[in-house]
Amino acid sequence: MKVLVCDPISPKGIALLQERPEFNVVVLPKKLSEAELIPLVSDAVAIIVRSETQVTQKVLEAAPQLRVVGRAGVGVDNIDVEAATARGVVVMNTPGGNTVTTAELSFAMILNLARKVPQAHASMTAGKWDRKAFSGIELAGKTLGVLGMGRIGGEVAKRALAFGMKVVAYDPFLGESRAQAMGVQLAADLDAIYKVADFITVHMPVTEQTKGMLNAAAFAKMKPNVRIVNCARGEIIVDADLVAALDSGKVSAAALDVFREEPLPAEDPFRKHPGVILTPHLGASTKEAQEKCGIEVAEVITSYLLTGEVRNAVNLPYLDAKTYELVKPYLALGEKLGKMLAQITPASVDRLHITYGGKAQELPNIDPITRAIIVGFMSLSGNKDINNVNARSIAASVGLTVEEKRSNEPVTFHEWLHVQAFTGSDKAGSTGGTFFGSPDNPRIVRVLSRPTEIVPSGVVLLLMNKDIPGIVGLLGSLLAKHKVNIAGMSLSRDTAGGLALTALNLDSVPPAACLEEIKKDANISNVQIVQL
Repeated sequence: MKVLVCDPISPKGIALLQERPEFNVVVLPKKLSEAELIPLVSDAVAIIVRSETQVTQKVLEAAPQLRVVGRAGVGVDNIDVEAATARGVVVMNTPGGNTVTTAELSFAMILNLARKVPQAHASMTAGKWDRKAFSGIELAGKTLGVLGMGRIGGEVAKRALAFGMKVVAYDPFLGESRAQAMGVQLAADLDAIYKVADFITVHMPVTEQTKGMLNAAAFAKMKPNVRIVNCARGEIIVDADLVAALDSGKVSAAALDVFREEPLPAEDPFRKHPGVILTPHLGASTKEAQEKCGIEVAEVITSYLLTGEVRNAVNLPYLDAKTYELVKPYLALGEKLGKMLAQITPASVDRLHITYGGKAQELPNIDPITRAIIVGFMSLSGNKDINNVNARSIAASVGLTVEEKRSNEPVTFHEWLHVQAFTGSDKAGSTGGTFFGSPDNPRIVRVLSRPTEIVPSGVVLLLMNKDIPGIVGLLGSLLAKHKVNIAGMSLSRDTAGGLALTALNLDSVPPAACLEEIKKDANISNVQIVQL
């Protein structure tokens, strides 16, 4: 498997990849443009980048074997995540690797804003001695507003508290009890922070809600002489509005490590503004952080490719190794149930209802199984690129609703996985499965609401027949006549002399002539070949 390392990462991370005999690790000597990169990704299974290389839609389209893109760092702005998801490619980052490093830079920015250290240094190197020009303020007793209390925001808050600051935090995912445990005051909204904060530091991702969040309207609501720190993403601030707020004195000073356009253009107003401290995106630029990120990205890529473990994925739910081992048998069974259901129901299905019963409803994570069922159900629809990454989005794109239910109702089997298909409010078909004895012995035990026992592999002949003597003999004779061997058989009837469901595992697909002869019998109906 080719692993393409596009940007410089820690040698220790590269060494970890090279230790695996399964990998062919190719390290590019320099950053490549999109056009230069495209010819190199045609056989890549994994791509590793930092922030320099752009993994665009065209790059993804040129990589048919690609399974995962790993980002040695937090932000994935340089990766087209939407296009990756559509193509079934997992995008992973390393959020823990640069947490402390970025938090320390953010707090260094706060200290420098308070004491004007960079400006004083520049004055000294210019031969001046001007103490009055660089009078600062103390941090003790001041209020720090933290926008985003994830890993980095939490570390910044911890350092601010150690300096005697009061910390007020805004994060829609932070609960009151957690805020109290961290020693910070939880703000109900952004305006509550703007009213009281002497310093504001940003630690939020770029989303539709956060893009341009710090704009003229936001600055107008802030305390006079507020100081702004942004080591998150440049798009969060409206540059022109910040310059205007600095010029008016509303914002006393700002420290920026990230920008809308990087590198920052030489003529950018921030470069010459006396109230701004600038650094060239140094958030993760420490020896320790680069080593951690390099090792972590190598580990998550290796785990995913070799074991299926999903960690730090931005477009797929977390699935640790232990949970993966628990759900792994259900993944294969679920895909077979979905595949069979697709072949015995009409093409107009618009809803799947999946029930997890018995021990299955106790699984810690059922999402991967649901995705496997969708993959099986839609794999015969002509979409060859569907996989567990893009299954839900592809289903949604064609109007297929997927419902899940954990049921603690009594079931016949220890493990129970049941999939029903609906067209509108009408039930179109169903399949159910379990394991006999062990997870490596799956069975389909219900088809079209009838009990059965089918090994979920190969060719299956399904039909309905009248429960009368001679049907089994007829089927055996006709299949033998056309040299088709029966590997297994299951018969189930509703009542004696009523209708029966017959399922035959076959070693090969019966020729059309054989199926026509079976269909001619007046006692047989609904003849179908299912390929699993």
